[in-house]
Amino acid sequence: MADSEPKVLIDGLVFGEDPRWHDGALWFSDIHGQQIHRAEIDGAGELKRHDVIANVAEAPSGLGWLPDGTLIVVAMESQKLFRLDGSGAFHLHADCSHLARGSLNDMIVRSDGTAYVGDMGSRIFSEHPDHSVPGQTLRVSPDGTVSCAADNLKSPNGHVLSDDESVLYVAESGGGRVLAFDVQPDGTITGQRVFADLPPAADLPIAPPDGICLDAEGAIWAADPIGRRVIRVRAGGELTQVVEFSGRVPVAVVLAGPDRRTLIACVAEHWKRDEVLKARTGQIVALTVDVPGAGKP
Repeated sequence: MADSEPKVLIDGLVFGEDPRWHDGALWFSDIHGQQIHRAEIDGAGELKRHDVIANVAEAPSGLGWLPDGTLIVVAMESQKLFRLDGSGAFHLHADCSHLARGSLNDMIVRSDGTAYVGDMGSRIFSEHPDHSVPGQTLRVSPDGTVSCAADNLKSPNGHVLSDDESVLYVAESGGGRVLAFDVQPDGTITGQRVFADLPPAADLPIAPPDGICLDAEGAIWAADPIGRRVIRVRAGGELTQVVEFSGRVPVAVVLAGPDRRTLIACVAEHWKRDEVLKARTGQIVALTVDVPGAGKP
């Protein structure tokens, strides 16, 4: 690995999530700060510019783009997707509440505008979330039609597409593993299989993957918030790299920058809403890695 220690690019967030590398820039949401951010970084992983793109009345998480470049945003608790227009106003893109069982979270969008959205099954900001309720990956067609793409998942979280968009990877937080699906031309997904069971950190029963990304060698980088680390794992579960975050909780990652060798992680001192609202400890941190990113995000 080119760098051994992450450096802080952006500080003072409430709780950054869902980083995306899109159109030459880093995008991410601040769930509890209720904002969408855009940042420019150079080839050395240094911050060049940082802007707040939009303020959101609800808890924003997953980000994606329609074929015309329109940004769509997941509203976690209302279980809806919204489009952002050129004036900064939001418009309903899809209402998933008739199918969703819990908080919506991560999302990835195909080049044709089909979105895959993780329904965690339970309300994750509830004081007592019911993790026994099965989650699902929802498929939202470009026209806003919502259907269930994969059911009976254990808290599906990060979603990633391969370069050719033929494979969808899903971080199954409650299962401590990453799943893979074959994406069909009509947007349905089939062939569910285990890409990798994640080895837990010492003395912990599980490594629950949160946000994930894919690299050019077919390995997955996954944020492990319980183990306070980011890990790189190959198909089958071989753990090749570990980045420790003692005292901080990493929740999502993306390979960004002009050559996509800058590993970006969203971190905070806590993950529970009541705790993160007490102090703005959210950060965007970066380190350089050897293998560039692939696919989406």
